[in-house]
Amino acid sequence: MLISFQTFGCKLNFSETATISQQLQDIGFSIVDSYREADVHVIHSCTVTEHAEKKCRQAIRHIVKENPNVKIVVMGCYSQLRPSELQDLPNVVFVCGNETKFKLPEILKDIVAVEDKKEDNKLETNDFIYHSAVSQESRTRAFMKIQDGCDYFCTYCAIPYARGRSRSDSVKNVVDIARKTVEGGKKEIVLSGVNLGDFGRKNSESFYALLVELINIDKLERLRISSIEPNLLESRILDLCTQTNKIMPHFHIPLQSGSDKILKLMRRKYDTGFFRDKVAAIKEIMPLSCIAIDLITGFPGETTQDFDDTIKFLDSTGVSYLHIFSYSDRPEAASSKYQGKVSNEEISRRSKVLHNFSEDKWNDFLSLNKGTTHKVLFETLNDVGEWTGWTDNYIEVNRKSDENLYNMIVDVVI
Repeated sequence: MLISFQTFGCKLNFSETATISQQLQDIGFSIVDSYREADVHVIHSCTVTEHAEKKCRQAIRHIVKENPNVKIVVMGCYSQLRPSELQDLPNVVFVCGNETKFKLPEILKDIVAVEDKKEDNKLETNDFIYHSAVSQESRTRAFMKIQDGCDYFCTYCAIPYARGRSRSDSVKNVVDIARKTVEGGKKEIVLSGVNLGDFGRKNSESFYALLVELINIDKLERLRISSIEPNLLESRILDLCTQTNKIMPHFHIPLQSGSDKILKLMRRKYDTGFFRDKVAAIKEIMPLSCIAIDLITGFPGETTQDFDDTIKFLDSTGVSYLHIFSYSDRPEAASSKYQGKVSNEEISRRSKVLHNFSEDKWNDFLSLNKGTTHKVLFETLNDVGEWTGWTDNYIEVNRKSDENLYNMIVDVVI
């Protein structure tokens, strides 16, 4: 049986897809790149916005037009929350949620014979059963899932309902898998999770303790932290960054709004003053660090003044660029019942303003780094003979060289 995969959404999904794909290969399935030649096409879905769900439905319809005989399996967050919407789509033979998807190797043994559409979206995730999924899509770096679920229940977010409560792997398991990963040639590991900084809390461990162990792996040269809540980016973690050159000066910190009124409605665990102090603390000890933030625009009750306050706040901090999300009602989330909904036209306008602002901030960040020296991990060679890689602080660099720079870390002047 030929199996193809398509993944939407977060790095967590990509890590899990890679793990499930490897499990299938280990028991004799063949993985192909294109759904056009597949017997079964597996879609790893996302539910973070209504648009994300729409992309999944559109993909299914397009795939069936291209390959009318393909059987489609949908897994992930969308299928966890709204399986009936997916079951009604053409060629969908199985819909499985975030726990059942790890049983896909067993399910696919019988899937070719399936005539009736089925679903399984049970979610009983009290333990971190599936240890540290690792994405192997790049030979230079690996994305490692070490935590899943969330206990925060922010009012706009459906993810706790889709992925369950916070849980994580153990320090020992993560270190063992990381060591094997770098022994296979990887230079960089990117740690990922739904609420990464909550790692270890229920195991009487901590994210800080994990970082201390990871930086002691001899062959690990670069460790990158993906999205981490500002209240969980502890001072001791920042201090650790100054004590080692292995943790990259690149932080992805969700802000969501620059208005204290909106942050309170979102049920976030900080205010703008706390966030400003956190960014200032990072910049004081790592002036050239890259700070990316998540921002939601058009949250119910966000007035024009609240939006203007957000722009002013952002301009007063040292952020490098923004990940911008247009607010979308999630039926499971509390904010879907809030008054003061912002029109789609106004959300679109605000989104454009924020994208322009983000581009200006990124250009400022590049100017700040001009003339400085950074270590670049080179990954690919393009058609004009340029090697492409990433600095420690996440600037994409192109460099012409007659040398083979693949998977090499080289000092480069920006």
